[in-house]
Amino acid sequence: MELFRIKKDIPFMSYGRITTTISLLTFILAVFFLATRGLNFGVDFTGGTVMEVNYPQAANLESVRKAVDSIGLKEATVQNFGSSRDVLIRLPVKPELSVSQLSEQVKQALVAADANAEVRRVESVGAQVGDELYENGGLALFFVCIGIMLYLWLRFEWRFAVAAIIANMHDVVIILGFFAFFQWEFNLTVLAAVLAVLGYSVNESVVVFDRVRENFRKMRKATVTQVIDNAITRTMSRTIITHMMTQTMVGSMLLFGGEVLHNFALALTIGILFGIYSSVLVASPIAMWLGVNRANLIGNTEKKEGESKEKVIEPDPSEFA
Repeated sequence: MELFRIKKDIPFMSYGRITTTISLLTFILAVFFLATRGLNFGVDFTGGTVMEVNYPQAANLESVRKAVDSIGLKEATVQNFGSSRDVLIRLPVKPELSVSQLSEQVKQALVAADANAEVRRVESVGAQVGDELYENGGLALFFVCIGIMLYLWLRFEWRFAVAAIIANMHDVVIILGFFAFFQWEFNLTVLAAVLAVLGYSVNESVVVFDRVRENFRKMRKATVTQVIDNAITRTMSRTIITHMMTQTMVGSMLLFGGEVLHNFALALTIGILFGIYSSVLVASPIAMWLGVNRANLIGNTEKKEGESKEKVIEPDPSEFA
């Protein structure tokens, strides 16, 4: 299925230096913000208490914040949860107070500000559990990257594997850079989005690389640049359809999914937009600069096929005498 067909190949690789320079600068900025500002880890990672409060009418978040601040919890975050009447309050760890004592203090402050406040849920995450989630999340990200590299190495060639993982890590670091710069909360749902972006982005790279390998078989007199330009141009219609449909779904979560899905959808949106860019304008130029050519991808296969044809043994007529 194609929305349109481009007859003349677009010279993407002629802009390779420009696009990779832009990517490098963006990557450096993301790393800078991660190093200087750091991620705003949620209660899932740092430990703390989560309270869900319901009001019969639309909650006044400013009033709720003032009530929480009045008891010395200025680090707490207050936001709507699902609807305007539900409020989610995330409280930091207080070593001198138990979870029940802390939640009771907050409840009293909320009721004093509005007698209709109703605490529906109180959950706690210990600091030790948060540390374990942090370590396990990092390990999950590491093993996903290793798995992607091995898959691409076996399916294509090591140059493509290196190019794809650089492009995918480019997407991940930029997502984290956005969260560090704007200090958006980084929790387990955002980590799930980051892992989803890795798989989503590598799928686009595989489609382009597969077309590159096919073009090396068909376009025997074409240069490497021409082969890659043709591969990207011929997959553009598919890329636009796929990303447009995916972003439509993610956009609906971003706009209508409420506060719980907001950061998850936000991370996916950033990952999808940069995933298109990196798969086309980062992975392919890197693969070309690493020296990928026709012999790398199909030379060994053709050699084996030629040897199998040369080694055909004719039957000896004397054996049937």
